[in-house]
Amino acid sequence: MFIQIERPTERPPGVGRIISAFGFLYASNGFIGWLFAVTGPVAIILAVGSNGGLSEREIASWIFGVFFFNGLITLLLSGLYRQPLVFFWTIPGTVLVGQSLTHLTFPEVVGAFYATGLLMLVLGASGWVKRAMQLVPMPIVMGMVAGVFLRFGLELVRAVFADTIIVGPMVAIWLILSAIPRLGRRIPPIIGALLVGASTTVLFSRFDATATLQFELIRPVIQAPVWSIAAMVELVVPLAITVLVVQNGQGFAVLGTAGHTPPINAVTMACGIGSVISAVVGGVSSCLTGPTNAIVVSGGEQKRQYSAAMFVGCLALVFGLLAPTFTRLLLVSPKSLVMALAGLAMLRVLQTAFITAFKERFSLGALLAFLVTVADVPLLNVGAAFWGLVSGFAISWLLERSDFAAEARS
Repeated sequence: MFIQIERPTERPPGVGRIISAFGFLYASNGFIGWLFAVTGPVAIILAVGSNGGLSEREIASWIFGVFFFNGLITLLLSGLYRQPLVFFWTIPGTVLVGQSLTHLTFPEVVGAFYATGLLMLVLGASGWVKRAMQLVPMPIVMGMVAGVFLRFGLELVRAVFADTIIVGPMVAIWLILSAIPRLGRRIPPIIGALLVGASTTVLFSRFDATATLQFELIRPVIQAPVWSIAAMVELVVPLAITVLVVQNGQGFAVLGTAGHTPPINAVTMACGIGSVISAVVGGVSSCLTGPTNAIVVSGGEQKRQYSAAMFVGCLALVFGLLAPTFTRLLLVSPKSLVMALAGLAMLRVLQTAFITAFKERFSLGALLAFLVTVADVPLLNVGAAFWGLVSGFAISWLLERSDFAAEARS
């Protein structure tokens, strides 16, 4: 039985009201939030797409989908609910897809994107999403996520030694900006790393001189899905978990701490709709982003913060339309720069995954989920991340029953 989606508490603001709520502080927060999204997270898409054998046009189309359509959803929901509700794409889901592309075709993966979107649409419309988010204990989920993300941490270390002249200064400025919060608030560490990496790349002429750079509007590649049982089993549930539990859970926590009350069912439905539409051009599943929303709500009046989110949405539309230009710019950069950006963007997330997985309850199940995922051995043509979740849950159910009882009491 379907339930009614949360209704906005106020009428949507008109253009004049939005402009009056906007200001320099909200423009700054929105710009920095958007800039974060177009650095490390985009580098992850590029790394996954390149390693998965996607063409430049397919990668650009993927980037267009996750920026343009999520930008539209951000504008719509932020204005409708007068809350900062910035949508982008699932980063752990993107990394998960990278593993799957080693043995699945991209059309099979796109079919799983569609199925994941429909699943989230049903969960949001029915109101079952809260119960679904509680099915698998968070430590086991984060054990799987840590296993998925580990590769990017290792690639960062390898890049430091393989291309010290480019990556060394990037790591150094990231450490400085992270260690001095006053500086880090002015220039987020990942953005500082990008600026230093780009500067050293230009200084030492490390761009691909044979490539031509010019502004180009997107011509999306329409991806016809292939309905594969193996892809559905391997990707749909883990992808939905990365959206609903890992990403949306973080986003809800960030907004709740800032005094907002995000509409959980409406957000889940929006993720489902965004995922289905983005899948048309090869984009991974949509989510309520944690980091960008955290930046958006980092200052200013609570009732005006939605204007910063809407500014992020506008910038996302422009970036999506110019996706071929930015994709080519990253592709002509040294691979070490891209891998360093992706690795630095993942460090804090990897740290959080380890802390959540092994802090208290379900630690054995989390450990097995981590080990099975890192081993990356498919079974029955289904990838390791799915089996990591299954095996982690099973071992906890057998050997950590007291943790389930404690979880039920808390």
